[in-house]
Amino acid sequence: MEVWEAIANRRSIRHYLPEDVSPKVVQRILEAAISAPSAGNRQPWHFWIVRNVQVKESLCEAAWNQGFITEAPLVIVVCVEPERSASTYGTRGRNLYCLQDTAGATMSILLMATALGLGSCWVGAFDEERVARGLDLPPNLRPIAMVPLGYAAEADEARTDRRPLSEVISRID
Repeated sequence: MEVWEAIANRRSIRHYLPEDVSPKVVQRILEAAISAPSAGNRQPWHFWIVRNVQVKESLCEAAWNQGFITEAPLVIVVCVEPERSASTYGTRGRNLYCLQDTAGATMSILLMATALGLGSCWVGAFDEERVARGLDLPPNLRPIAMVPLGYAAEADEARTDRRPLSEVISRID
């Protein structure tokens, strides 16, 4: 699949088939994630691969009962180690760059999943402390996004409600 095709076809999938996702496919997705750019090449990310049903249920509860989190065969929890970025960039690294870096890694996960024929959804609405407890995260890591991942149970319609470029672009020539 070409890059533009993956971008155009990516959808937020919230219904998954019970079919497993192979470790080889997950590895390719994670290789895409770690290929994302990061400020100063600090690579402040850490990824938790969750297949355990009880842990997925705790993630679902932490995300205000978004049931598709449990339904997906696996969930990638994208975490950040803010001090990796802060060691080079101080407060701005801790409060901004590390978040930008993990956002880029998360987008790479979504696009590679689409390119490999999988469905995914970027989940940012969750109680951070509950997710950290559910994963027993060390104190240096902060959960930033959850990405339920699997084969889509239904096709999602193409998005046609995007704002036109004329509304979102300003120029200084």
